[in-house]
Amino acid sequence: MSRGCRCSPNIQERCLNVFKHSSSKMDATDWLKNIKGPQVNCFTDFIEVRFKNSRKDFFRTSPEMDLREGDIVAVEANPGHDIGIVTLTGHAVKLQMRSKKVNPDAVEIKKVYRKAKTSDIEKWIAAVNEEKNTMFKSREMALNLKLDMKISDVEYQGDKTKAIFYYTADERVDFRELIKVLAEKFGVRIEMKQIGMRQEASRLGGIGSCGRELCCASWINHFRSVSTSAARLQQLSLNPQKLAGQCSKLKCCINYENDIYIDALEDIPDSSIQLKTKKGFANHQKTDVMKKLMWYILSENDERNLVMITAKRAKEIIEMNKKGIFPLSLDEKVSEEEKPKAKLNFTDSSDEDSLTRFDNSAQQKKKRRKKNKNRNNNNNQQ
Repeated sequence: MSRGCRCSPNIQERCLNVFKHSSSKMDATDWLKNIKGPQVNCFTDFIEVRFKNSRKDFFRTSPEMDLREGDIVAVEANPGHDIGIVTLTGHAVKLQMRSKKVNPDAVEIKKVYRKAKTSDIEKWIAAVNEEKNTMFKSREMALNLKLDMKISDVEYQGDKTKAIFYYTADERVDFRELIKVLAEKFGVRIEMKQIGMRQEASRLGGIGSCGRELCCASWINHFRSVSTSAARLQQLSLNPQKLAGQCSKLKCCINYENDIYIDALEDIPDSSIQLKTKKGFANHQKTDVMKKLMWYILSENDERNLVMITAKRAKEIIEMNKKGIFPLSLDEKVSEEEKPKAKLNFTDSSDEDSLTRFDNSAQQKKKRRKKNKNRNNNNNQQ
């Protein structure tokens, strides 16, 4: 089942091994399953069915079928029928249709024919096993026709009457001749579908620079656009080799922390503002957004004058400059010139480090005790 499911389909009564996998991004969780109530447990004539890769769709059904999650079903297709796996049933399907803005009353919604028979599943398995060989042969045909395109995946319909060829291309490709050659070679109806570089990476899979499986292959279903402004906002170096993923586009994970940085930058002043001090102008160099620290340099030609201050201190200096006040230094600590000169009191500390200072004090204590004892004895005799 390629990326949607990590193993080939098997003929089983419930086909649970095909339906549930820890790394299948097409699995669905019915969070209303254990909630009892008339609205939740009532029958709905819609189910959600998934196919290969990231293809999912909604179908009409009837109460006589008694379909559950994990059942393999034969659904209406154009032409013939297709084989898919039920991922969601019950009232949660209507909520899912509402979130994806699918009209339940639309005529375009196709219906479920029946539960898949053993013969249907056998034919489906045979079609899935031929997809890889078909992809390699179609690549050779496209190369012979000198077409600037890359066929990245092939998906056979469940009854093997139709095949979808997914391809990527930089420019528009005239593949009319290719369709004729493919239809003659494989004897099925051909459909060409162009996909982006991100969708291709999600189908091929791989390991990212973080050492984990690609997010697009493991859990991302919908791709958000990633811009270089998000990288600048997070103080990332605009190095294409580090920011680009396997798809040669900006990594999707750049968007993960973007909202946090937007909130954190509200407490940090504009870095384009120069700070004026009595020693000269200070220009911004870099910022640690999360720690709210800013680095300024007093002279562009001398990196030794790099000073680190807090964002709060930078705001204070900006407000002081607006009032015409110029601090002596950027640092919050008082400089040596601003410290008041105090009178120096010298004391003789020559005996403080003497090795016998503790011995002398012990002898003096003994003498005091002896004097006090003699004094008490004289008083008693009198």
